[in-house]
Amino acid sequence: MDFPTNGTFEDFLSHIQSPSLRAIAQHWDMARGILRMPSWMDLQSAALSPYSKMLWSFACDQKTGEFNGRAAGDKLNNWLDAKSYSGGLQDLVPPPNYGQIEQHLAKVILTPLAGRSSGRLFKLRDFVVTGERIALPMAEDGKTGDGILGASDYAPPPLLGPLQLIHENVEWYEI
Repeated sequence: MDFPTNGTFEDFLSHIQSPSLRAIAQHWDMARGILRMPSWMDLQSAALSPYSKMLWSFACDQKTGEFNGRAAGDKLNNWLDAKSYSGGLQDLVPPPNYGQIEQHLAKVILTPLAGRSSGRLFKLRDFVVTGERIALPMAEDGKTGDGILGASDYAPPPLLGPLQLIHENVEWYEI
């Protein structure tokens, strides 16, 4: 699959506005070394711990193509029960939003690409949450995408409730 991209990984880093998200992406890049993608074991928890509240991740079952929640930071756990986050994507995402999110995650893993979006990230009823989001592919073998390390930087909304994920101003970068 060929998708138009916005440039190289270095371009991706230069477009990230959030210093926290940039640090996460730089750690991902350092962890992969000469490989195309790092494994979960390549990431150093000490380097990511200052950003743990904004991290989220998914594993992808290579046989079924299903995405399962792997971990969610404190910001996301305000909306989701930590126990339910380890379930399938279909259990986490409302049906009207499911297809779009599944396609977005598949693009990160299958192509693989680094993704960045900014602007509107979530909608809670009539309240729109703005910020910046990144998604980076992971691979246990360094070559075949099987997971996603993501992070979202935004000011927490004053309301809790069902959220609608929004992908606005999406950019894709080669890794």
